[in-house]
Amino acid sequence: MRLSGLMKPLKESNQFKDILSNIEKKAYPIGVYGLSESAKSYLVNGVYEQLDKSMLILTHSDVEAKNIYEDLSFYVNDVYYYPTREMGFYNADAVSGDLRWERLKVMKKITEGGKKIIITCIEAIAATYIPMDLLQKYVFKLSVGGTLNFNSFSEKLIQCGYERVDRVETKGEFCIRGGIMDLYPPISALPFRIELYDDEIDSIRTFNSETQRSIDKIKKIEIFPAKEIILTEDSRKKGYDRIKEDLENMLGSLHKKKDKEARERITSLVNINLEALKETGSFKDVDSYMPYFYDTTSTFLDYMKGAFIVVDDAQRCQGKLDSVYLEFEENYETSLRRGSILPKQAEGLIDKQRIYEELETLEVMTINSIAKTTKVLKPRSIISFSQITIYNYHGQLDMLIDDIKDKKSKGYKTVILSGTRTRGERLIDTLRDKGIESVYKDSISKIEFGEVVVTFGNQLKGFEYPELKLCIISDKEVFGGSKRKTVSRAHKKGASKLKSFTELKLGDYVVHVNHGIGVYKGIKQLEVHGHKRDYLDLSYNSGDTLYVPVEQLDLVQKYIGSEGKAPKISKLGGAEWVKAKNKVKNSIADIAEDLVKLYATRATLKGHKYSKDTVWQKQFEDEFPFDETPDQLIAIKEIKKDMESDKPMDRLICGDVGYGKIEVAVRAAFKAVMDGKQVAFLVPTTILAEQHYKNLTKRFSDFPVKVEMVSRFRTPAQQKVVIKATKEGNVDILIGTHRIIQSDVKFKDLGVLIIDEEQRFGVTHKEKIKSLRKNIDVITLTATPIPRTLHMSLTGVRDISIIETPPEERYPIQTYVVEFNDQLIRDAILREMNRKGQVFFVYNRVETIKDMAAYIGKLLPEARVCIAHGQMTERELESVMIEFMENKYDILMCTTIIETGIDIQNTNTIIIYEADKMGLSQLYQLRGRVGRSNRIAYAYLTYKKDKVLTEVAEKRLKAIKDFTELGSGFKIAMRDLEIRGAGNMMGGAQHGHMAAVGYDLYCRMLEETVKNIRGDVEKEPIETSVEIKIDAYIPGSYIEDESQKIEIYKKIAAIDCLEDMQEIQEEIEDRFSDIPSCVANLMNIAYLRCTAAKVGIIEIKEGKDEIILEFDSAQRITKEVVKVLVSKYNRSIVFKLGNKPVFSYKFKNCIKEEVLTNLIEIVNRIKSIVEIK
Repeated sequence: MRLSGLMKPLKESNQFKDILSNIEKKAYPIGVYGLSESAKSYLVNGVYEQLDKSMLILTHSDVEAKNIYEDLSFYVNDVYYYPTREMGFYNADAVSGDLRWERLKVMKKITEGGKKIIITCIEAIAATYIPMDLLQKYVFKLSVGGTLNFNSFSEKLIQCGYERVDRVETKGEFCIRGGIMDLYPPISALPFRIELYDDEIDSIRTFNSETQRSIDKIKKIEIFPAKEIILTEDSRKKGYDRIKEDLENMLGSLHKKKDKEARERITSLVNINLEALKETGSFKDVDSYMPYFYDTTSTFLDYMKGAFIVVDDAQRCQGKLDSVYLEFEENYETSLRRGSILPKQAEGLIDKQRIYEELETLEVMTINSIAKTTKVLKPRSIISFSQITIYNYHGQLDMLIDDIKDKKSKGYKTVILSGTRTRGERLIDTLRDKGIESVYKDSISKIEFGEVVVTFGNQLKGFEYPELKLCIISDKEVFGGSKRKTVSRAHKKGASKLKSFTELKLGDYVVHVNHGIGVYKGIKQLEVHGHKRDYLDLSYNSGDTLYVPVEQLDLVQKYIGSEGKAPKISKLGGAEWVKAKNKVKNSIADIAEDLVKLYATRATLKGHKYSKDTVWQKQFEDEFPFDETPDQLIAIKEIKKDMESDKPMDRLICGDVGYGKIEVAVRAAFKAVMDGKQVAFLVPTTILAEQHYKNLTKRFSDFPVKVEMVSRFRTPAQQKVVIKATKEGNVDILIGTHRIIQSDVKFKDLGVLIIDEEQRFGVTHKEKIKSLRKNIDVITLTATPIPRTLHMSLTGVRDISIIETPPEERYPIQTYVVEFNDQLIRDAILREMNRKGQVFFVYNRVETIKDMAAYIGKLLPEARVCIAHGQMTERELESVMIEFMENKYDILMCTTIIETGIDIQNTNTIIIYEADKMGLSQLYQLRGRVGRSNRIAYAYLTYKKDKVLTEVAEKRLKAIKDFTELGSGFKIAMRDLEIRGAGNMMGGAQHGHMAAVGYDLYCRMLEETVKNIRGDVEKEPIETSVEIKIDAYIPGSYIEDESQKIEIYKKIAAIDCLEDMQEIQEEIEDRFSDIPSCVANLMNIAYLRCTAAKVGIIEIKEGKDEIILEFDSAQRITKEVVKVLVSKYNRSIVFKLGNKPVFSYKFKNCIKEEVLTNLIEIVNRIKSIVEIK
C-alpha cells in the first residue's frame, strides 16, 4: 500500500473503530458527520481497505460524483465513474454515443466481479436496466482456434445494438467482407478484425479505423453489447404486441377527448417506430420503451448486489431524486397530452418509495458535513469527526509557508501533494529555502508527528483532521488551480489526412486534368479484345461520355470549389478548358513570384540568435498542466530551432480552436524573455486581450516575468504608465489590440512578435505590422485550418507548423438533433442553470432576435437573458460579453458571432435554432464553444418541423445526424473550412480561380509554379501507356463497396516503386483477404508502368505474338542497353530500326502472367544500367 502511513492515524482513531464495530453489528444505516470536500475520500478509502467487497457511492450531482472520482483516484486504482442516463422523452433524432460508451465500459467492470468502487449520481438507481442475466448472455469471448458462424453471430450483434456498415469507423459498428469480420466494441480502444478459415477463427488483429490497416495480433477478445438495451427475437415480438396494444388503448381515450392532433401525432410516431422494429430490429428512441420488451427489469442496485453503499449528503440526494421524479412526471404529462409518448413509458423509472425501502435494507453509510435530520435513511448509529477544509492559497507561497510552520510546531503530520514528481522535487528546494525541512517519498509507509512529506498526486481541496493531527495540502493550494494530466489514450483521428477522392459518389463533379469538369457516373466494366477492364464513366457537356481506364485514376480528382455553387461542365475537345487553365496559371505565377521574393529578402537579413534552453525553461514547460500532443511538441521544436538560428523567424501555426496554439507561442515568449528580449502579443479584440492577459499572468506566476496589457479596458493614465515602462524595458510581455502597433508605443528591445487570429486583422494593420517586423522573430497563430495540400505546395515559401491532433478532451459533448419544442428548451436551460452554468442560444436573424429573447423570457421567467449580434457597435458588444462572462446573465441570445475564439468556461449548453439552415462547418465551430471545462456539455441542434422539409434541409439533417457521432460530418466540415483557409492564405482574389479549376488541380499548379520560380525544375514526367491483353480489374465479389473499390484503384494507380507495391499488397490482403489473380495483374501493370516511365519508355503494346516497347528518343538505346538485353534474352529481343526507337519482345504460347513478370524484369534491367551510368 503506497499510502499506509497516511491512512494509519485514521485507522487507529476511536471513531473509525466505531464504524467498523457497527459494520460487524450490521447497525445500518451508519451516519458519519462533520466531513466535507476531499476529506470524505480519505475516510471512504479507509473503510474500503477494511472491507472485502465492492463499494457504490451515490451523490447528488454529476459534478460532485466527478470530484469524488478524482479524489479517490489518488488512493485507489479500481475506481469508476458511471455517467447517468438522461430520462426524458424528446424523441431525439440522434444522440451522440460518447456517454453511452462510458456507461458500457463501467457496466462491463461491474459484471466482471472483483473489488472496486463505482461512483454515480443517485438518479442512476432510479432508472430501469435490462435483466442482468440477459446482459451476461451477450458478453462474447472469442479466441483464435475457436469456431464462429458469421450469420448467427451477426444476428446476435444486431440484437445487442451493433450496426452493420460497409466500413467500420466508430464504436458499435461491424462489417463482413467474405471471411473477414471487422468489429468495434464500445469498451475497446481499437476495433478488431477477425479472419476465418472455414468456420474456425484463424486470426484476430486490432486495426486502425482510419487507415483500415492491422496493428497487432491478439489471442482472445471480449465483446460487450453496444447499447443498453438488448432485443432478442422473443422480446422483440413481445414489445411489438405490447406497444400496439398500448397504442390502441391510448387512441381510445384520446378519441373521447376529441384531440385529433395528438391522435395523429402518436399514431404516426408509433407506427414509424414499429415499422423500424420489424425491419431493422430496433428504432431510434428504443431506450425509453424499455418496459414493453421485458417481463422483469433490473435496477442499478441489482447489478451492484452485495456492495457496501455510501450515500454522500443524504438530504441533498433526496432533493435530487425528488427533482428528477418531478421533472419526469411533468415531462411525462405534457408529452402524453401532446401525443408524443405512450402511457406505459412511465415505467422507465422505478417507484420512488421502492428506492428508499431498498436502501434501508442494505449496508449503507451516509456522510454529511453537518448533522441534519433526514426523513430517509435515518442513521441508527452516529459517528462524528471534526475536520477543516483548508482554504485556497492561490499560489501565494508565503501564507502557505506560515501555515506549514504553524502545523509543524503543533506536531501535525503534514503531507503535501505536488501533482507530478518534478514539481515535488522542486517544492522541496523551495521549502528548504524558506526554512522548512521536508522529504519527498513515492510511497509513504510512515510519518512522524511534525514531519512534512511531499508526494505526487492530486486532491481537489486540502483538509485537516485536528483530532488525528493530520493535514493534507493539495497541489491546487500550492500551485494554484492546475488540471491533472490525462492518461494518453489511442489518438483520435487527424482530420486532414483525408484524401479528396475516397468520397467519390454518383453524380459528383470531377476534374480531369486534360478534359475539364464532368460528372461521375460510376464504374463500368467493359470488355476490350475479350478481356475485362474497369473504367470510370464521366459525362460531359452535350451528352459526351469519357471512359477513363482505372490505371489513369490519378488524372481524375473530385471537384471542390466554393460551397454550394455548381461548376460549369466542360465540353470534350473544346478550347474553353485550356483557356480557363491558362488564366489560372498566369494569376498563380504572380502570387508565387511575390511570395518567393519576400522569402528571399528575409533570408538575407540577420536576426537575433537566441541561446539554448535554460533550466528555467524546462521547469516552465513542466508546469503545463496537460500532456502535449505530438504536433505541439514538433511545433515547439521547430520554433526553438528557428530562434536559435540567426535568420529572423516567420512562422505560421495553424490549428483548430482549443488545440493548444497559445501554449506553443507562450514557450517561445518565455525563451525570448530569458534572453532579455521583450515580447509583443497582438490580438484582434479587447475581450481576447483580457483573456490572454489573465491566462499568461497565471502561467508566469512562478517566474519573475512582467506581463502587461494595453487596451480600452485601461484608463489613459494606466496606459501611459505601461507605455513608459515598456520604453524603459521594465515590461517583458505586452499584450494588446492594435493599440500596441501605434507609433507612441516604443519597445526598448523587442525580440518576438506574436500575432493571434491573423485572419481578423485588416490590410492597413498588416502593413503596419510588416514595418515592425524587419528583423524580429514573428509567430502568427490562425484557427482557420490550412489544408495540407496547400501547405505542401508552399513548402519553402513560408514556414508552417500544423497542429491537428485534438487535445484529449475531458468529457465529450452530448449532442442531440431534435425538433424544437418548448418543453425541451425549458428543461435544457433549467438543467444548466441548476448546476450554476450558462447557456448560449444561437438564433441567426438579427431582425427578430429581440422577439425570440422575449419568447424565451416568457418560457423561463427566472432566467436573465442578454442579446449579442453583429450589428451592435464593438463597444456595446464588448460590454455585453464582459457582463455575460462575469455571470450577470444566464442566457446569451446571439447570432453566430460567437463562433470565433471566445472562451467562456462556464457555458456548457448550446441550443442552436434552425440548425438545418446552417453549414456543417459552422455547426462544428459553434459546437466547439461549449465543453471546455470539466463538465459534461450539451448541444441541442433543433429544427422546426415543417410539414414538408425541403430536400436540401433533409440532406443536411441527415448529415447533422451523422455529425453527432463526429464521424463523416467532421470530414465535410473540415473540408469546407479548408477551402476557406485556402482563400485566406492566398488572398481573396484567388477564390474565383480556385472555383474555375477545382481545388486539387489548383494546388498542383501552384506547386509546379513555385518549384519553377525557385529553380527546382523537374522534367515533365513521361506518361507510359501499357496495353496488354489480360484480365486486370477488381471483381465485385472481392470488394463490394464501390467507394472502397475506387480507393483501392486509386492506391494502385499511384504505385511508384517496389516498396509502394509491397505496401499495397499487404494492405489489400489485410483488409480483403487473399488477392485474386486479376487484381495481382492490375498491380503488376501499374508497377510496370511506373518503372518504364523512369527509363523513358512511352508505350508498351501487345502485337501478334510479340510486345512492342517504344522509347521517347533514340539516345536511350545505348550500346550497354543493347549488349545486356541481347546477351540475356538473345532470341526473344529484337531491335527494330525505323523512325521510332523500338524493340520487341517475342513470346509464343506463354501464359500472360509470365509475360508480365518477364517484362518487369527486362525493364528493371534497363533501369539498373541507366542508374549505373
